[in-house]
Amino acid sequence: MIIRRSMVGRLEMGRLIIQGGKTIAGTHAVAGNKNAVLPMIAASLLTSEPVVLTNVPDIADVAAMFEAARTFGTKVSRDFKAHTATLVTPKLRTAIIRPEIAAKLRTSFLFAGPLLARAARANLPPPGGDAIGHRRLDTHFAGFKALGAKAIAGRKTLRFRGELKGAKILLDEASVTATENILMAASLAKGKTEIYNAACEPHICDLARMLVSMGAKIEGAGTNRIRVEGVERLGGCEARVGCDYIEAGSYIAAAAVTGGELTLTGIDPEPFEIMEGAFKRFGVTWSISASERKLHYVPKKHRKMRYDLGDAIPSVADGPWPAFPSDMMSVLIVLATQTRGTCLFFEKMFESRLYFVDSLRQMGAKIVQCDPHRVVVTGPSQLYGGTFSSPDIRAGIALVIAALAAKGTSVILNAEVIDRGYVAIEHELSALGSGIERK
Repeated sequence: MIIRRSMVGRLEMGRLIIQGGKTIAGTHAVAGNKNAVLPMIAASLLTSEPVVLTNVPDIADVAAMFEAARTFGTKVSRDFKAHTATLVTPKLRTAIIRPEIAAKLRTSFLFAGPLLARAARANLPPPGGDAIGHRRLDTHFAGFKALGAKAIAGRKTLRFRGELKGAKILLDEASVTATENILMAASLAKGKTEIYNAACEPHICDLARMLVSMGAKIEGAGTNRIRVEGVERLGGCEARVGCDYIEAGSYIAAAAVTGGELTLTGIDPEPFEIMEGAFKRFGVTWSISASERKLHYVPKKHRKMRYDLGDAIPSVADGPWPAFPSDMMSVLIVLATQTRGTCLFFEKMFESRLYFVDSLRQMGAKIVQCDPHRVVVTGPSQLYGGTFSSPDIRAGIALVIAALAAKGTSVILNAEVIDRGYVAIEHELSALGSGIERK
């Protein structure tokens, strides 16, 4: 595995020491979207020609995805300063993913579509990833079968075989990774494919734009009906990874709970139109310069929750795009603990995502957990430092944000989990005025 020295250090060091009570303010350059770059890396296997990706984030999940690509024969070269990566797969060395690689991240399963399309076979162990709840693979299986592949699901290996032909496919759920997998496979399938109830997330559009620049014929990306006309071959391309709006939202929340003014650069405006409504409920608003690709947040001294008509307690629920993204729920719960009022959070997608609120309660947050999917938060409450463990990427960054707002010192264990989705979090937050170090 070839990763730069700074990443090695972060992977080996799993404790963040945070001195709370300091203002997060300044300018932060938003990294490339983790959820976009991973399928784009997988898509590079669809061609023997060079693929250049720009705005590539230096995070652990990207390093693991590159490691997986190398096992198939992909040559990877990275320019960390320019945030670019060049991938070339002249010939597929194998269509098998080793278990130790698959265990590192769930998106290893995204190689199934490209391997099927290019080699007519794929052998993959069940994927790993965050333990935030059950994430089914049935939609992938149904899609590949509809395209003509034979699928065998064993306890330790998932096998796919067969030449692919276009088909009409109705997804039983708007799964992001299933949409991406089927979209990649259909690009080289014979005939026309229609994917209905497709996911609409911005990273689906990033992948589709990349495939089109490789020569694919795709219409409707960003809607729930995508049409693909298969082509005989795909060529090389240069493709930009969109901004990580989840990272951006996390930094906005960190500034809000500590009272700081923040400017974000390198943003794509559209995703923030979707997140804006939920943040407004907590008195957090921003302005965007689309031409400069900048977002500016100015703090309010006395933020309070915006209640529903009739002064009813508001609720925030997640769902498939364009609903509020599940990956922002943990962060928004921390924001609610520092906002005057009461709010119900309804996490519809993952049954284990909200368990981290036990740590927030230990810090002094006023939270009632109704069941695995719902919590009621009343704020503002004074938070106090302590020692906590990061269970997953998004809960981990939420605990960091809570620690920034807390009195005293906090220790976040298992912090290497956060490195899977956030670039050098201790360096970036230190540059914005936090008291944070890794030991």
